[in-house]
Amino acid sequence: MTNHDEPPQAILQDVNREQTLEYAGFWIRVVASLIDSILIVLVTLPLLLWIYGVEYFDPEQTGFVAGTADFLISWVLPAIAVIVFWIYKSATPGKMLVSARIVDARTGERASTGQLIGRYFGYFVSGIPFLLGLIWVAFDRRKQGWHDKLAGTVVVREKNRGPEPVRFDRQA
Repeated sequence: MTNHDEPPQAILQDVNREQTLEYAGFWIRVVASLIDSILIVLVTLPLLLWIYGVEYFDPEQTGFVAGTADFLISWVLPAIAVIVFWIYKSATPGKMLVSARIVDARTGERASTGQLIGRYFGYFVSGIPFLLGLIWVAFDRRKQGWHDKLAGTVVVREKNRGPEPVRFDRQA
């Protein structure tokens, strides 16, 4: 084989990457979301209790949003944290713990900042009609929720995450 006949290194890397990755399915993404939710509560709840006290949990006293601090701590801070993690790590801590990451659906490369911001706001679109856009992940061929489709992203993870690949001896 001459040098001219050899496939470019980039093509080989793409083929290898596709063979080692799989789409992250519904349940593993649920686990990642639960981990992230617990972490967010561990950060935000002490702040809210410090500012508002136990009255924070009385909806007759506070309403939907207890005040500016509540809005900033409960909505803005988590949004910024999630988007920053996506930009710098391509994943939230929950996704990192399950070895998943967000990539561009077309190229498999890192998603752009614009895609990631759009993906975050796409969660609202996914969640409004009875969480249908989130449940969609379970039935979609590429395991994309509506927020992924809107942003042009997919969530992937390594196929073989263990220290040793599965092998069989072929002897009965």
